[in-house]
Amino acid sequence: MLFTEEHKGLAKEGEKWLKNTASSCMMVSTLITTVMFAAIFTVPGGNNNNNGYPIFMHTTSFKVFALSDAIGLFSSVVSILMFLSILTSRYAQEDFLVSLPKRLSVGIATLFFSIITMLIAFGATFFIVLGHQLAWIFIPTTLVACIPAILFAFLQFPLLVDTISCTYGAGVFAR
Repeated sequence: MLFTEEHKGLAKEGEKWLKNTASSCMMVSTLITTVMFAAIFTVPGGNNNNNGYPIFMHTTSFKVFALSDAIGLFSSVVSILMFLSILTSRYAQEDFLVSLPKRLSVGIATLFFSIITMLIAFGATFFIVLGHQLAWIFIPTTLVACIPAILFAFLQFPLLVDTISCTYGAGVFAR
């Protein structure tokens, strides 16, 4: 009881930080979900007017696009659900030890994974549309498109590592 009483302020600050982080990440996840959902219905190259199937359906780059788009969609939905579960949590003292950090870890990991798969889908689409005729544009543009994933990794990876190590490792007790 003494510990709980002495750390009420810290729990409130932790709750506020967690809610802000979860809502920001959830917004990004929602945007990625929207883009990935729309991309699967507006396939690169369009559809064949005779049968309705995508024109480039049998190419490897289209298969890469379809697979990465589907995986990106599902991982961003998982990310949304994890961040939503953080926002609707009861924020009890025991939740801060395992439950909330676990949800945050899964949410950030799946968000990062959805960003990577979104960029793979972008690269595959870009290759389908321009890769054969303008290969000299494809490579630099795809490399520049990787900058957001690298930036996100540098900015959020330390948080993910700290959260995982404190949740599953020795954490603060080893210090």
